[in-house]
Amino acid sequence: MFPDKLRKGDEIRVISPAKSLAIVALDQQKLAVERLNRLGFRVTFSTYAHEDSAHISNSIEHRVNDLHEAFLDENVKAILTTLGGYDSNQLLSSIDFETIRQNPKIFCGFSDITILTNSIYKKAGLVTYSGPHFSSFGMEKGIDYTYEYFKNIVTKSEPISIEPAEEWSDDLWYINQEDRRFHSNQGYEIIHEGSASGTSIGGNLCTFNLLQGTGFMPPLEESILFLEDDMLSNPPTFDRDLQSLIHQKGFEKVNGIVIGRFQKASQMDTNTLKAIIHSKKELDRIPVIADVDFGHTTPRFTFPIGGRVEIKARDGNASIKIVEH
Repeated sequence: MFPDKLRKGDEIRVISPAKSLAIVALDQQKLAVERLNRLGFRVTFSTYAHEDSAHISNSIEHRVNDLHEAFLDENVKAILTTLGGYDSNQLLSSIDFETIRQNPKIFCGFSDITILTNSIYKKAGLVTYSGPHFSSFGMEKGIDYTYEYFKNIVTKSEPISIEPAEEWSDDLWYINQEDRRFHSNQGYEIIHEGSASGTSIGGNLCTFNLLQGTGFMPPLEESILFLEDDMLSNPPTFDRDLQSLIHQKGFEKVNGIVIGRFQKASQMDTNTLKAIIHSKKELDRIPVIADVDFGHTTPRFTFPIGGRVEIKARDGNASIKIVEH
C-alpha cells in the first residue's frame, strides 16, 4: 500500500517518537520549517513533540498519542520524525496498526526510527520511508542532495536512479554549522558483482535486528537489504550483527545488499568490510554494494521500506534504482 504523494499546500506533521524536539536548537528548527515551506508544504507539530523529559524519551503514552493523532488527522498528508534515539521499540505493543492501515500517509525517518518504518510496513502493509528527520533540514551546508532526493520521492511516482553524492561529511554539524569538513566521494564500492531486484527493507542494522523474533519483523524473502550503522558500531559489532541477520528465517532468499557509508568513528575501512562480507559464504550468491549515501553520514537519499528496487554491479560499475515508491 503506497501512500499518496505530496502536493503544494499539504501539511507535514512533526512527531517525536524517540528523542524530543526540545533538544534541537531553535535556529535549526526555524531553518527546517523554512526549507519545507520552500517545497510548498505547511509544517505543524504534534502535541508532545517539544515535551522535555528527564528520561531518554518522553512517556510511551504521549509518543503513541502523537503517532495516532498524526495518522488520524485528515489534514496531515505526511509525518516526519524529529530525530532518532534508542527506544522507539518501546512503542510497538501500544500502536494501533489498524488505524495506520485505514489512514495511509507518508511516514519518514531514519536511525532509531528504523523500528517504526519496518514495523508499520509489516503490520499495516503501508510503505514507509527511510530518509531525513525533520531536524536534518536544519543543516545549513551540504543539504542539497538530501533535499532533492527527499523532494523527488515524496512528490513524484516515476522511478528514481540513485547517483552518488559529489561529496560527503561526518561532522557534528548540529553543534557547529560553520566548521564543516567535506570529502570527495569516490563512488560506490562493489564487493560482490551481480544484478538483483526486490523489496527494499532495513535501515540501521543494530536497530533493525531488535525486531528479530517478533511479529514486527518484515519478511526477508525476495528483499534487497539496505543496511547501515552509526558511530557506536565497529567491525566486530557489525560482523556479529550481520551474522545474526543471516541466521534469520528467509535470509536464504535475500536478493542483494546495499550498505550505507560508515562513520569514521566506527573504524570500518573498505578492506575490513570486504573481509567481513567475504567471510560469509551465505553472501557469495548475491550482489553487495557499499559506500552508499544513506545512514549516519551526510548527505543521504530517501528510500522506501516496502518499495521495489533494482541494483546492478558489474565490470566496476554499480547502479541503484528505486522502481516503485
